[in-house]
Order: sequence, then C-alpha cells, then structure tokens
Amino acid sequence: MAKSKTKLIFEDDFEDEEKEILSPEDQAAWEEMETYFSESLNQFKEGQVIHGKIIEISKGMATVDVGFKSEGIVQLHEFPEGGKSMAIGDEVEVFLERVEDNDGNVVLSKEKANKIKLWDELVNTYEADETIEGTVIAKAKGGLTVDIGLKAFLPGSQIDLRPIRNLEKLIGEKFQMRIIKMNKKRGNIVLSRRVLLEEQRKQSRSETLQKLEEGNLVDGIVKNITEYGVFIDLGGIDGLLHITDMSWGRVNHPSEMFSIGDKVQVMVLKFDKEKERVSLGLKQITPDPWVNVDEKYPVETRIKGKVVSITDYGVFVELEKGIEGLVHISEMSWSRHVKHPSKIVSIRDEVEAVVLTLDKEKKRISLGMKQIEPNPWEEIERKYPVGSEVDGTVRNLTDFGAFIELEDGVDGLIHISDLSWKKIKHPSEVLKKKDATKAVVLSIDKDSCRISLGVKQLQPDPWDDIAKNYLIGTEVEGAIIKVTGFGAFAEFGDGLEGLIHVSQLSSEKVTSPEKVVAVGDKIKAKVIKVDTNSKKIALSIKAHEQDLDLTAIEQEQTRLDDFKEEESD
Repeated sequence: MAKSKTKLIFEDDFEDEEKEILSPEDQAAWEEMETYFSESLNQFKEGQVIHGKIIEISKGMATVDVGFKSEGIVQLHEFPEGGKSMAIGDEVEVFLERVEDNDGNVVLSKEKANKIKLWDELVNTYEADETIEGTVIAKAKGGLTVDIGLKAFLPGSQIDLRPIRNLEKLIGEKFQMRIIKMNKKRGNIVLSRRVLLEEQRKQSRSETLQKLEEGNLVDGIVKNITEYGVFIDLGGIDGLLHITDMSWGRVNHPSEMFSIGDKVQVMVLKFDKEKERVSLGLKQITPDPWVNVDEKYPVETRIKGKVVSITDYGVFVELEKGIEGLVHISEMSWSRHVKHPSKIVSIRDEVEAVVLTLDKEKKRISLGMKQIEPNPWEEIERKYPVGSEVDGTVRNLTDFGAFIELEDGVDGLIHISDLSWKKIKHPSEVLKKKDATKAVVLSIDKDSCRISLGVKQLQPDPWDDIAKNYLIGTEVEGAIIKVTGFGAFAEFGDGLEGLIHVSQLSSEKVTSPEKVVAVGDKIKAKVIKVDTNSKKIALSIKAHEQDLDLTAIEQEQTRLDDFKEEESD
C-alpha cells in the first residue's frame, strides 16, 4: 500500500484532489516528502555510475536500493561468477539507465557499470603508456579481436615484427600489448604488440652489437631461408649464413639443414660495423677435414664411399662428411662405350674406388672405379695374339670402319680397307650393328689400348687369282661408274674396278673425259696392267679399238707410265 500511495502522490492528474483530502498535518508531511524526493531526483542523472546496496536476492535477480523513491533490479549474471558470492547488504556500483520505468522502478545495469569503470582504467593505462595483457579470441578483418576486459582490435601489421600468415593459430594466445588508440564515443580500442617487440629488439640490438666480434660464437634463431643461405636473427640484427659455410660436406639446399625458428650457434666470420652486415659460419666451428686428408687417403688407397652427385662427366663420391672425390666417366669402367655415368651408378649408391690423385691445396681428389677390377689390356697380347682368329660383336659403324667388342672393356677396329678385298663405299655394305662376326688380329698397341682387326683376311687374297685370270691383253666388258679429270673408272667381271686413263679412253686425242664417256656407259676394253700390291687394274678402250697385241700394249703401257710421271712432275 505504501508503494502505491507514493505513486499516487506523483501522479499529476490526482495531485490537486489529494491535497484537498489530506488534513493540514498530513499536508505538511506531504510537502516535506515532496521536497525530499525532488532533491533526491536532482542528485541522480541517467548515464551515471552510482552506489547502491543489495536488499534482496531472489529468482536470479538482486534488488538494489540506491537511496531513491524505489529500488532497481539487476540480473545476477551481470555480477562476477554469476553472483554466487553476492549477499544481502553488499554495496555495489551500478549504472543508472533510467530514473523510472513505466512501473516506477529504477532501471540499473551492473554490466554497463563494469564497462565504464574498466574503460576509465584503460584510459589511465593508455595515458601512462603502460602495457596490458590480452587474450586473442577471434580472427577479424585485417587483424585479431583481443579480450582485455573489453573487446579490442589488434591490426595484422601490429602483431609481430614480420607478417603472420596464419592468424588463426594465435587464437587463445596471451600477449603483452600496448594501447595505441582509443575512441570512447565509438567504443574502439586499438592495440599493438609490435611496439613492444621493437623496443625489445632495439635493446637487444644494442647488446648484440657490443659482443659481435670476428671469431666469436653467437646464438641466433633462423629467420629466413633462401637458395643461397639462411638469415639468422642474432638479437636485433640479422646475419647471413651462406650455403658454402654451412658444412664441410655437400649441401644442395639450406632447407636440408635448417627450418625457420631453429635455434643455432654460429661463428662470426666478418662484421662490417658501418653497414652492420654480419657474415656467419657453421662449419668453421668444427675442424677442417682436409687438414690431414693426405694421411687418411694417400694415392692408391682403396676406399668406399657414397655417390652424392652425378654429372655428364662423372660422379662425386663422399668419402666422409666434407670430403668428396670425382670419378671421371673415363675411370668408371674399362669399357670405352659408357654413354653416361647414370648407366653405371645411382645417387646414394655405395661404391668402391681407388685414389688416383690428391691435391690438398685445391681440395680435389681423383678416384677410379675401374681400377678395382683387373685391367683387361694387361693380358691382351696373351689372349689375342697377332694373327689369331677372334669372335666379337659389331658395336658401332663409322665411315672409316667398324668397332668390334671382343669382351667388356676391349674393342677392336676393323678399318674399311680391311672389311673386304673388294672396294666398298661404307662398312654397312659388309656388317650391321650388333652382328656377330669373326676377325683376324692384325696388330696390337697395348699402351694406347688399340687392336686392329680384319675380316677380309679370313679369306685368301683374290688378287692372286685376279692376276692369273686377267692377264695383260685380256678383253673385258663393263660399265662406267665414275668420271674424273684424269680418266674414268669402270666396273667389270665380279665387281672389279679398273681405271681408264684419259689417254686410253679413245684412239683419238681426248682433252676432257666427260666429252667421251658418262656414268652408265657400256664399254669394251683391254687389261693393260695388273698391280697386285696396290690392288689396281688399268684398262684401255684405245687398245680394244686398235686391237693392239701384247707387244703394242706393253709399249702403250710404257708411254702411259712416262705420261703419268710427267703429270706428277
């Protein structure tokens, strides 16, 4: 009843009527009460934080007396821990949203009071340029949302000294930061972690510069990886560890040894104070394996190693970390037809080899793999004596002959002149690649690793019979196969060739062979000379036309020889 009566006193429509009903004493009391509440009303302004006392807790709500004509209600969830620690009589700070709602109650908010109080604290932190701890709660456009009691924005550019690609991995992380901007009207707070890191880096840089001296060992963190090396953060200043200074051994790419974020200890090789450039070394921390290489790997030492690189000209074999030797392609096999080293070995293969040469100053070791096996050329004269008949396979054909493989590492050459007793234009007329063939050993050059072979020597020399079958004066029929400035060649008999000198092309005087004969012309001639040593036959159309006898042909041959001598002079 008291609350409803109080309400009626303030209802404008009934104000005059109430005054008429009340007695003079009550009227005086009413006026005193009206004055009290008017003064109280002037003390409270909406949008302020005011003090109150909890007078009742019930059904998830707390009734708060703020010294006004009516109480306000605050939800318990607005208090810390959901109001579990709250009790009747506790004094609290609340935000006055409205002096009176439609039911005559004061509208209060504990949550807004907390925010206003926290905002004021943050303003003090901002003005004092102090740090504040916050927890990343979400990814936002252009940065992160951070909880510092109120929601604040941490731009991507202010998270770290370097751009962070994956911002989501930072959710849940706690950082020390500094407030760099506040706007109370909009409720915006902007944070920066980078300013703190830059301050730390500046301090660290100053300390690092004092201890950077050539030869000193320093600790750092791998910051970036490139093809030519890695950049290491030494503490406010970066140093370059070049790929050539990472290991005494082979390093194909720095990522084989390092990952971003790795902690490493390196040596200062060079420090340019003016440009603040630092060159670092890792391999220099350990002894150079080449110092006593001549003691460990003297010439003719047999070694085992791992193939670490293959090139067109050979393979590199790692003897130990930091020491490699080259096996040239010519030293990989006794065979002369190794097309590429990869046909013999693969990367990471373990191979045996012999040290051939060692240059300690240039850090070079030459190795030989074929020396592990016996040299087939050492026994070549015993296995293939001159004049013996051998079996082989045609490995390759060239314009000048055919290469025959007798065994792995031993090839012989059959010159085109030793392929047939007949004149041939190309070895393919007699042999084909991969053909099995027999041959006769003609000569051996052990030092040069060469064997000369012959196929025609397997058959008797037909020129002995040719000399008997084609006596001087014998008449033959054939065809012109070639015309030159000094005469023409004719093929006759069983593939034999004979030269018809320009002086023997006709009974008439001939100045140019092309005017008398042409390739393909059928001719009749007489044999005027057979040279079994040089395997040559001379023919004469003139002798046939004049039907010269043996004596006349011999006289003609004498004149021909004199004529050739004059041409030669």
